[in-house]
Amino acid sequence: MSLHFLLFTFLFAPSPQNTVPESIYDFKITALDGSIIDFSAFKGKKILIVNTASKCGFTHQYEALEKLYKQYNGKLIIVGFPANNFLFQEPGSNEKIAIFCKLNYGVTFPIASKISVKRKNMAPVYQWLTQQKYNGYKDSKVKWNFQKYLINEKGLLTDIFSPSTPPDAPEVIAAIER
Repeated sequence: MSLHFLLFTFLFAPSPQNTVPESIYDFKITALDGSIIDFSAFKGKKILIVNTASKCGFTHQYEALEKLYKQYNGKLIIVGFPANNFLFQEPGSNEKIAIFCKLNYGVTFPIASKISVKRKNMAPVYQWLTQQKYNGYKDSKVKWNFQKYLINEKGLLTDIFSPSTPPDAPEVIAAIER
């Protein structure tokens, strides 16, 4: 085995102790406040999962996400996943992130505790979202903060929207409404 292969595997392979559930509904995630976000409670609803950051050029998308959450109340759940994977744009603690989101954008949708959405320490939920062998849809890479993953009412990943696609873009709305 080459040294490059071993180095690549060590740096970029998902951590082996993180098991990836078969269904999105099997995930139980710790929220910013320490409570549990149980995805099984979202059965029958669409779920929009977004990796977020407080110091990003797309941070203003929190406002549109909150508006969508209220507009589709009962039909759409939005779950934010703060991550510090892109130019250290989410440096704060869970407590600071919670205060930032509430004070600046009035966020009421669930927000998970800070995770990694890339490389070796990628959280299991993001392994599920980005790997076809788990999600049954397709492989993807998280390109930047505010990438969006839409899961339908049956728990199937159906759409992936780029970070630059606003949450209220016509294609996002159409996917939510179909």
